[in-house]
Amino acid sequence: MSKLFDPVRLGGLTLQNRLVMAPMTRSRAQFDGTPGELAATYYAQRASIGLIVSEGTQPSDDGQGYLTTPGIYTDAHVTGWKKTAEAVHARGSHLFIQLMHAGRMSHPDNTPHHRQGVAPSAIAPGTGMFTMKGMQDIPVPRALSTEEVRQTVADFAYAARRAVEAGADGIEIHGANAYLIQQFFSPSANTRTDEYGGSIENRARFAIEIAKAIAEEIGADRTAIRLSPGTAMWGIDEGAQGPDLYRYLVTELDKLGLVYLHVMHQGHDPLLADMRKRWKGTLILNRPGRPREQIGSDVASGLAELEAYGAMVLANPDFVERLKASASMNEAHREGFFGGTEKGYTDYPTLREAQGV
Repeated sequence: MSKLFDPVRLGGLTLQNRLVMAPMTRSRAQFDGTPGELAATYYAQRASIGLIVSEGTQPSDDGQGYLTTPGIYTDAHVTGWKKTAEAVHARGSHLFIQLMHAGRMSHPDNTPHHRQGVAPSAIAPGTGMFTMKGMQDIPVPRALSTEEVRQTVADFAYAARRAVEAGADGIEIHGANAYLIQQFFSPSANTRTDEYGGSIENRARFAIEIAKAIAEEIGADRTAIRLSPGTAMWGIDEGAQGPDLYRYLVTELDKLGLVYLHVMHQGHDPLLADMRKRWKGTLILNRPGRPREQIGSDVASGLAELEAYGAMVLANPDFVERLKASASMNEAHREGFFGGTEKGYTDYPTLREAQGV
């Protein structure tokens, strides 16, 4: 495990260790999408970790899915994120803002303009979503026109520029977890007949165009992407061609020289091995539910350069210190994951605090 604590280069950055805080939605932003008052405290508390990837952050009004998630496309958003970036940097870590367009995983009651969600095709995900009125079924989304798809690519690039203006060290494109980009991958969500639907190459086109546009806007050394091959949730079914789509996608993304690929591994080991062969750059691997005794194994084996952790970092602001000391970890309290105040957000004790030191 000791290799985890060694510094590592990531693009133009030197990370203090090989540990990453995975992106986690916390739903504590203001209603206009400006990060909440405690956001800077929350992220700074966890800044002993090498790289912090922020919660999913919408690049436009259409990109919002859930209540009180942050944005990064207005001046107010930029001002809010600056506080977080400065706080993280002051503690020696680095911040990538994750750009997340929810696509059809949205409800009109949750968005600034209260319009129907958008998606590759007019197919509902078949699930509900929490709103100010309680749980409601997600309505059928509106299919984006070809020109609107291209505008959405431009929205991502604009948001990436605003993120850098806010002091972020880079951005991570959210191409995972059943949101808009993965909706384009999935035949169960994408029945388009234009150049963004049908073949593997067409269904991967949207993600590749976004990555190219952002790399041109802020530099490939500040541009990253997260994928979750095999995710089957909220109506997503990538079908028999799913593995081949990811093989093609990673091959094309590798040509762009992006700073890292972040994979949420679903257990398809042969596919992961193929992706690793095709990806020449830095790989961050996130294995949800990984037992503590396996922490560091992917770095030690050379499969990945960095490892990402979610709930354990959420619950342990001193995650790195606890690992080094082989100390016990706080348990994450699910009831405090989304929305609320400091409870379950910034009130998790460090080991020193728990011991009264």
